[in-house]
This record gives sequence, C-alpha cells and structure tokens, in this order.
Amino acid sequence: MDPLSDVLSLLKPRSYVSSGFDAGGDWSIQFGDQNERIKCYAVVSGGCWLAVEDVPHAVRLESGDCFVLPSGRPFRLASDLCLRPVEAGTVFPPARAGGVVTVNGGGDFFLVGSRFAVSGQHAGTLLRTLPPIVHIHKESDQAALRWSVERMMQELREPQPGSFLIAQHLAHMMLVQALRLHLADEVEGRVGWFFALADKQMSAAITAMHADPARRWTLQELAERACMSRSAFAMKFKATVGETPMDYLTRWRMLLAADRLANSNDPISIIALSLGYESDAAFSTAFKRKMGCAPRQYARNRNPVLASSAGEGAAHSQTTDGYY
Repeated sequence: MDPLSDVLSLLKPRSYVSSGFDAGGDWSIQFGDQNERIKCYAVVSGGCWLAVEDVPHAVRLESGDCFVLPSGRPFRLASDLCLRPVEAGTVFPPARAGGVVTVNGGGDFFLVGSRFAVSGQHAGTLLRTLPPIVHIHKESDQAALRWSVERMMQELREPQPGSFLIAQHLAHMMLVQALRLHLADEVEGRVGWFFALADKQMSAAITAMHADPARRWTLQELAERACMSRSAFAMKFKATVGETPMDYLTRWRMLLAADRLANSNDPISIIALSLGYESDAAFSTAFKRKMGCAPRQYARNRNPVLASSAGEGAAHSQTTDGYY
C-alpha cells in the first residue's frame, strides 16, 4: 500500500454515523471535543460558516464544497457566526445510522456525510499529523466527489436493504478522495508527513520505508530513493516532515508493532524480527522510548483477548453520542 493508505488502515476508521442535516433560517451549532473522530461532509445546497478551535480564520462553505475535520477539535457550524450557538446535543438525537436531522423546518442548507471513530491508543498521534481542515472547493475537485455525494443523498432519502453499508463505503471513499485532493492543492511550507507526501522526493523516501519497514535503511539509501545527496536529503526531510528520517522510520515501526500487539497474538520475538530487530531487547528499548511503555505491558492493556472490557467501552461510546 501507499503511505496514506497505510496510515488510514492503521487508524481503522469505521463509520459510526452517515446522515444528513437540513437547516432553515438562522442557526448556529457548537460541537464539542470529537474524541478522536474524523468528520467527512459535503454541502449539497446552501452555505454556512465553519469555525474550528485554534484555526485563526473561519471557512465559508458553499454548495458543492466538501470538508474533512481529522483532528477531533471542537468546531462550530453557523449561518452567521455572530449568532449565539446552541450545543449540538440539544439539536441532534442519539446516534443511529441514516436519516436526516431538520432544524427550523429546513430548506436553506443541506449537508451529508459521516463521522468515523478510529481505534488504537495512539490514534491521536496519527490524527495530529493530518491538517485540521481539509476544504475542497475547486470546481474540478468537486466533480471527483460528486458521484459519491449524490449516491449518499439517495441512500439517505430512500433507504433500501444494504443502505447503511453502502453509505459507509461511500463515506470512506469521500474521506480518502478529499485527503488526496488536498495533497494536490497548495501545501507548500506546511510541516508533517502528510504534507511531505506532496513532495515527490520526500514521498519516494517515505514510500520506501513503508514498503519495507524491516529493512536496515541507511540515510544514503533513502537519499538515493529521493535522488538527492545525503546531506541535502537529511536537511529537507527534517524541514518537511518535522523529524529525521531515522526517527520517522523508528516511529512508524513502533506504530506497526503497537497495532500487532493490540490486534494479534503474535509473540514479541516474531513482531520484532518482522520489523528489522534481531533481538527482543533492542526492540523493547525502541518501543518503550517511542510508545511510553514496554511491549508486554502494551499488549496486556490493549489486546482484546487480554482486556475484554475494551469492546464494551467502544460499544458504550457508540450509543451515547449524537449524530455529529
């Protein structure tokens, strides 16, 4: 797989809710901390304002626009940001699949999309590497998402057998497509592995590490993949990604290891060897340095076989959240 697919697969996004929002008149709704959820929506008709916590400027959304909120930060949607917002919990009912929530009789603004819960103790770390707002507003880019949006509208308005599963897959497609289109937009000067994927030289090195994480990569080998000198590559990688190539490689290996420890019964020795570590001790040292605890402790805390209550917690969160 490519690096973006690798990370999204590691996050294991699953759609808790695919639904619609139909608003009329004046309205303003405040959404709290999203608890490591990714939001992916498309404006079908009308327009509104989007304000995300710690993002200096609000974004105007118009018909045809798509937007993704990967960071889980609190945000506000409003017809007018000067209006006093109401809490989302007072507007949206308990979570359920499909359907349309109507405010003030609807008719002026219509939004469709999904939110995704992500699994993994370090999901927050991965989500912080994505931009806080992905706004798709170019007409040529919107065309690439139009089919998914129109089909999702049909599934919401005219539910049929299998509609929930279709809406879920459509939402996943919208998420990946929006992130892909964002990479093709202006990302110059932004720091992080996600933005580095837009740079052909950095992307080549990152792709090589993801394709073979167990290989004993050297700085020279990675520089050759990027078609750069060793020193120029090291400087550009640090400036673009925000960490050294070797630090990035180690962190990616440990995230892969954490996923295996949490979701398989593979022994530590097998996981260590598959990621290029010849001794359990070297692997354990690297894991503890990056993840904050020893591999065995992590496995005890995260493996569902060893900690059956984890599934019960996830089920509880699914029933207590509202639509958005």
